[in-house]
Amino acid sequence: MTKSGNLEASPEDVGVSSKKLENLNRLVQGFIDEGKIPGAICMVARDGKLVYESVHGSMDDEAGKPMALDTIFRIYSMTKPIASVGLMLLYEEGKFQLDDPASLYIPELKNLHVFDKGGDADNYTVSRPEREMTVRDLLMHTSGLVSATPELPTGKLYHRAGLRDGGTLHSMVERLSELPLHCTPGSEWNYGISTDLVGYLCEVLSGQSLDVYLQERILKPLGMKDSGFHVPSSEMHRFAACYARSPDGKPGYVLQDAPGQSHYLKPATYFSGAGGMVSTATDYMRFCKMLSNGGELDGERIIGTRTLDYMASNHLPNDCDLAAMGQPRFTETTMEGIGFGLGFAVLLDPTIAQIIGTPGEYYWGGAASTAFFISPQEDLAMVFLTQLLPSGTYPFRRQLRAAIYGALAD
Repeated sequence: MTKSGNLEASPEDVGVSSKKLENLNRLVQGFIDEGKIPGAICMVARDGKLVYESVHGSMDDEAGKPMALDTIFRIYSMTKPIASVGLMLLYEEGKFQLDDPASLYIPELKNLHVFDKGGDADNYTVSRPEREMTVRDLLMHTSGLVSATPELPTGKLYHRAGLRDGGTLHSMVERLSELPLHCTPGSEWNYGISTDLVGYLCEVLSGQSLDVYLQERILKPLGMKDSGFHVPSSEMHRFAACYARSPDGKPGYVLQDAPGQSHYLKPATYFSGAGGMVSTATDYMRFCKMLSNGGELDGERIIGTRTLDYMASNHLPNDCDLAAMGQPRFTETTMEGIGFGLGFAVLLDPTIAQIIGTPGEYYWGGAASTAFFISPQEDLAMVFLTQLLPSGTYPFRRQLRAAIYGALAD
């Protein structure tokens, strides 16, 4: 494990115990020593100042390369908050209203039907939804769209249609127009491709491709120089290998995506707002510091403070939690005591969720076990980057929270 000289304050200056932070250091190093992951980077900021930064293990076991602070990671679903902020910048410009039907801007969504319960991917009927999906539904994952995975019949249909296989966001929407929704919009919370449609809305409303739009409006202003939808060939040496848990169920992991053979080395045409970006720990912490600072960092105002507060509020009906919205336990978050806003999960009640934290904390994670959280109440931000599929293989996120909140001393 190495610690950098980039710290902006001593922990005690902002009410954090250096002694207690050693629990965090031992915890992350233990993940590597126990053979759970090859390496990781962990950062903690409080009062807008970086007070903890550690680099552990390996970025590429096969190449024998140690983890470095500038290692580039696949952030997968941690793309979603960036794309969601991008769309809300257009909301601030009056380009749409949250209760607008999404079909007002994406006509292909106008006449979607709903998959009737009881059928399967080979034999099913459809019916009309009770209402159309709105823009807010897309930001909230209440659109009726799901993931292109075989767990649900509609997911199987997505997979068969090659919904996200190459092409562009526009070609995905054209294919989607011929497929049924999983449920009536607003009736359930279902994690899936909704944020790809958020990204497409950014394209439609801005007139720019999503990669260019996010670069101009968020990434460049924040100095997130290593974040985007592909890894330039000149930076391939900094790109981490991605691993998957051992298929035999035993401790350990196997190579899933070698850096030199990854599709991330090729410029993308399908800019997935749901999970297509790469980033570094330093870059993503800059994004988190902007969030925790009310939408501004180093003199660059990205989004309005009130807009951000609105995004980080629970938007589920009647202030309910995810457990009341239909989907069973999910690897990126627990369901009980957790709400959802416009691009983020929101901690409603730590005692019900049975995780330490503060009401109003918002967060998300990525498929390769990455994670971040922001606590407005504590002015606290955390970024954790590693590369192990699938997320939820180990309870890293809960363990990290316990160590970080346990270090608060004021």
